[in-house]
Amino acid sequence: MNTLKAINLITITTFLMLISTATQACMSGESEPNDTMATANINLCSGTTVTGSLDNNDVDWFTFDIAEAGIINISLDHGKKDNFNWSLYESDGTLLLQASSIQRPETATQQLTVAGSYFLKLSSSKGTGWYDLDINFSPGGSGSACNYGDRPRTPGGLKQWISGNTIDSCASLYDGSGATLLMGGGAEVDEAFTDRVIPHVGEGIDVVVLRTTGTNAYNDYLLDLLNADSVETIIIDKRSKANEDYVDWAIRSAEFVWVAGGDQTDYLNQWEGTKVQAALQSVFDKGGVIGGTSAGMAIMAASIYDPDGVGSAVSSEVVTDFCHNTLSFSSKFVDIPVLNNSLTDTHFQNRDRMGRTIVSLGHHNNEHFSIAASEKSAIFITNDGQSIVDGTGEVYIFRETPQTTRDQITCGQPVVYSNISRIKLLAGDHYNFITLINSGVELIVDIDGRNANFYNPTNPY
Repeated sequence: MNTLKAINLITITTFLMLISTATQACMSGESEPNDTMATANINLCSGTTVTGSLDNNDVDWFTFDIAEAGIINISLDHGKKDNFNWSLYESDGTLLLQASSIQRPETATQQLTVAGSYFLKLSSSKGTGWYDLDINFSPGGSGSACNYGDRPRTPGGLKQWISGNTIDSCASLYDGSGATLLMGGGAEVDEAFTDRVIPHVGEGIDVVVLRTTGTNAYNDYLLDLLNADSVETIIIDKRSKANEDYVDWAIRSAEFVWVAGGDQTDYLNQWEGTKVQAALQSVFDKGGVIGGTSAGMAIMAASIYDPDGVGSAVSSEVVTDFCHNTLSFSSKFVDIPVLNNSLTDTHFQNRDRMGRTIVSLGHHNNEHFSIAASEKSAIFITNDGQSIVDGTGEVYIFRETPQTTRDQITCGQPVVYSNISRIKLLAGDHYNFITLINSGVELIVDIDGRNANFYNPTNPY
């Protein structure tokens, strides 16, 4: 270790770069031998792509120092037929994070809470050939989320359950690095919690589950799965409860807030414009994770499907009338910048909601897109636009294309809407909501509500 050259972080404009103290420029190409920690390549810079190659039984090591805590994003791109992986270690060899799925590129974000040396190992589980390694480091942030004071007195009439420690834990979060977890309903996707939430906010966190009806069924499940400090479920079924200081404190002091399935209209009616809404936003803004399943996923969109008193929209009905009375939308409940212009839908393939998703898209301008998740599926989205899918179900992304035509989207008339892009994502697939680069399968879909079989192709799933 003492033979390695020191690498320091220096401030350049608004961010720090990983760069050598020597006169050598940032490395842009991997250099052999670098098959061990002791021979790891140095001069690794934030924002500079390093090109390299992996042969059979080859590993490539890199090292860097950080002068203060921050967040590192690691991305490893490679050939389509290859499966290259990376692992991040502390200087003593402790494994912090690894990316070893079929994702291309292999990306993940990790909080580095201690200044010092870190090591990155690249390896191949399938194939040989080129790779591009990108590291981006963002220093600083809020550091400790432990400044909320004592837990307020629980107000009478508020139903809540706490499992674990009742004293607020201290977790390292970083302003502007919030993430969201969207789940399509049905059975929970364990790996979305263990493989996405834990690497983002760490273990020993405080978790809050929000709902307007239901039980504390999530408490023990999430406490064990996340190795959490505490899990608290709160039933907030009245606006007066949504404005309680206790509720505000519980949400703000959490690192992960999960909105259970239920009725998104009820959530909006009881929570919009209250302390719940502001507190939920604060968790995202300070670098925590917010999200939900089914109705909980619905309220994370920029434009929320909100039937409010009428029946749920059915594909076969809404395609016959562009302004069907079951189609109604409310403005955003939380501000997730990367999801600006988004819509969502859930229980997607299971309940044939493609028709209603596409018709809903037609009610918005062509900058909008829709994230639709089937049951037993989840998509985890970070603030840089990167996402990854987990579970046995599917996640779909819908957007208009330059060839899209809104042939007939008129109230009282069947919908005729052509050339909509449908991207199908399965477990391990990724989608960047900024660059639109993805590993999914695209299909161009048409809707013609004048026909009994209104999809083209007949099976667009």
